[in-house]
This record gives sequence, C-alpha cells and structure tokens, in this order.
Amino acid sequence: GQRKRIMRLGAVALVGSLAGAALLIVLPPGAFELIVPVLIAIALVLVVLQPRLSRLVKRRREEKDAGSPAHGGPALLGGMGFASAYGGYFGAAQGVLYLALMGLVLPDDLQRLNATKNVLSAVVNGVAAVFFLFVAEFHWTAVLLVAVGSTVGGQLGARIGRRLPPTVLRGVIVVVGLAAIIQLLLG
Repeated sequence: GQRKRIMRLGAVALVGSLAGAALLIVLPPGAFELIVPVLIAIALVLVVLQPRLSRLVKRRREEKDAGSPAHGGPALLGGMGFASAYGGYFGAAQGVLYLALMGLVLPDDLQRLNATKNVLSAVVNGVAAVFFLFVAEFHWTAVLLVAVGSTVGGQLGARIGRRLPPTVLRGVIVVVGLAAIIQLLLG
C-alpha cells in the first residue's frame, strides 16, 4: 500500500494545515479580504490550466523518470507543505494542487495519487476544523447553514457537472470564481 507515503505526507499536511489555520486566526480580518481574492485567482488559474497540467502529468508518467526519488524528495515535501497551509487557510482547489504536485514528481498512477489526495485533504480539513473548535468563536447557525448548503450544492453540482462538457464546466467555474473575486473586492 501507500502507508509510508501517507504517513510522511500526512505529517506534512498536519503541520501545514495548522500553520494555515493559525494564519487565518492571527492575521487581521483585512488580510483575509486581501488574500482570499488572490487565492481564488490561483484556484481559477489551476482550473484553466488543468488540461495542460493533466497532459504534462501524463507525459511525465509515461517517461517514468528514474532520476526522481520514489518519495518525491524535498521539493514535494515543501510543495505539499505549502498546499496544506493553503488548505488550512482557505482550501479551494487544494486537491488540484495536491494532484498537480504529486503527479509531476511521483512515479505512480493517477488513481493511487487521487487516493492519497483524498486522505491528505481529509487530514487538512479535519485538523483545521478541530483547531478552529478550540481557538475560534463561530456561530453554529451559520456553520449549520454552510454545511447544509455545501452538501446540497455538492450533490446538485456533481449531478449537473457530470452532464456538462469539461470546457463548459470549466467556464462556469471561472465565471463563478470571477464573480466571487469581484464581490469580495467591491464588498
């Protein structure tokens, strides 16, 4: 299995998630208002570049570069630490970051990398959630509404998204993301 990989990258994800969550708490609210549009823009760029990244990952996988370490080396650990901090702070497109990083560096098939991504995303989200339970004040009604909205939206979005051609879905994501950036910037 992937036990060693998940343990190594899971430790990095845990530390990165705590760092990102701590930054969310300690930075002033104005920092969030400045940082989030940039993070959404990064996520949108990744969504737009996803087909190219997929081709690059596929080409890299076909080459099976024997010169790269099987565990990814320090570059992967650093990149995954950054992606995990990003996830602890904000989270949108964190999985895309994980897959891009691992796909470029690790000589493994996409299904196994996707499984690793799912475990690491759960670690980051779980660690950040527990951290916030202990250090942040929040409104349970808002938490419940966001949870219900995310669940229903995720289910409906998945059903609709499966029926849309990838280019159209990518366009919808970009339009919604740009609208969110404009809303955040204009208040």
